[in-house]
Amino acid sequence: MSRVQGKTVFITGVARGQGRAHALRLAQEGADIIGVDLCEDIATNDYPLATREDLDETVRQVEKLGRRMFAAQADVREPAALVDAVSRGVAELGRLDAVVANAGICPLGSQEAQAFLDAVSVDFNGVVNAVQAAIPHLPDGASIVATGSVAGLLPGSTDNPANGFGGMGYAMAKRAVASFVHDLSVVLAPRRIRVNAVHPSNCNTDMLNSDVMYRVFRPDLERPTREDALVAFPAMQAMPVGFVEPEDIADMVLFLVSDESRYVTGMQMRVDAGSYVKNRPQQPAF
Repeated sequence: MSRVQGKTVFITGVARGQGRAHALRLAQEGADIIGVDLCEDIATNDYPLATREDLDETVRQVEKLGRRMFAAQADVREPAALVDAVSRGVAELGRLDAVVANAGICPLGSQEAQAFLDAVSVDFNGVVNAVQAAIPHLPDGASIVATGSVAGLLPGSTDNPANGFGGMGYAMAKRAVASFVHDLSVVLAPRRIRVNAVHPSNCNTDMLNSDVMYRVFRPDLERPTREDALVAFPAMQAMPVGFVEPEDIADMVLFLVSDESRYVTGMQMRVDAGSYVKNRPQQPAF
C-alpha cells in the first residue's frame, strides 16, 4: 500500500467520477492530493456536473484514508485560477510530484457553436492549463497524465453530425490531447518527466449515465432509460461488457504516477475492453 508513498498529486475534475476514483486510489497508496473542480453546471452540457458537496465528499474520503487533501473550486478554463490553486496546494502540502488532468465534459446533442467551444475549452485547454500551472513545481522524474477518450479517437463516434457540435468539439479535443501528450513527452524527456494519456471506453460515471448518452445509444427510442441503454452499451467493446469502472481507469493512473512507469512516456494507454481495436481494426506496425 505504498506505491506512491510521499508523493503529492494534482487532479482536476476531482469531485466525483473518475477524478474521485483517482484521488482515492492514489491516497490508498500513500499520496496526498491537490484537487480542483468547477462545482457548477455548464449551460451547453446536458447533464448536471459535480457540486461543492461532491468535492467535500472527496476530501472526506481521502482524509478517511489517512492522507491530506487541499481542495479548491476552480475552472480549468481559467489559467490564473489553476495557478493559484496549485500554488496554494503546494504551499500547504509541501511539494508536487504528478498531475492528472482529468476534468472533462461531453456536450452531445447541442447544435450551438458554444457547445463546440465549451468542449474544446474544458477537454483540451483545461489539460494544457493544468500542466502549465503545475510545471513550475514539478521536479525531474515527475509524471503527467491526461484523460483522453477512445470514443473521441474513433471517427464517426462522438463527431457524428447526429451528436451535434458539442460532440464534434469533444472529438477534436480528445484527438488534440493525444497529440499534446505525444509531443510534450519529447519536450520534457530531458528532465525525465513522463507524459502519458489514458483513454477510457464507456465508463460508469454520471457522463455515461445521462439522458443525452442514453439517446446516443438508443436513437430508436424517443425517451430511452438507463435500462434501455444497458443492452446497447456492450456494442462499443470487444469484450462482453457494457462499460469499465472508474476504478479500472484509476489503476492505470496509479501505475503511470508511480515509479513503476519511470520509462513509460508518450503512450496512449487505452483502458477500453477492446473498443478501439474492435471499431478501428488495423494491421499492427512492426
